[in-house]
Amino acid sequence: MKAVDEKVLRGSIVFVWLATALVSLWELDGQSMQLLANAGIFHRDIAVALIVAGAAVDLLLGVAIALRPSRRIYLWALAMMLAMTAIASVLDPSLWLHPLGPLTKNVPIAAALWILMRTTK
Repeated sequence: MKAVDEKVLRGSIVFVWLATALVSLWELDGQSMQLLANAGIFHRDIAVALIVAGAAVDLLLGVAIALRPSRRIYLWALAMMLAMTAIASVLDPSLWLHPLGPLTKNVPIAAALWILMRTTK
């Protein structure tokens, strides 16, 4: 892969992780909380803890990919994305049918992470 292609791909992945962290917190009392309520998680303290923990993971992975890209980091990002996708699938399987693709977008993200992982020294 060309260096410029790798930078563009890595930058887009960093954007997704950082934007997801920011939006999760920005929408703490909105869509983030509603997503957990739809899954039957109504206790506010538990919901807030889950949202903040998820946002922290997103933030850490985005920063790690931006500053220290490595096979290990890409593998962690892929594993976390797969875990979060599985959890979201259990909590609200209808997300797979959403027209804007909150879970279907994870298929090309997984492919991008896989390519970055395999092409990084």
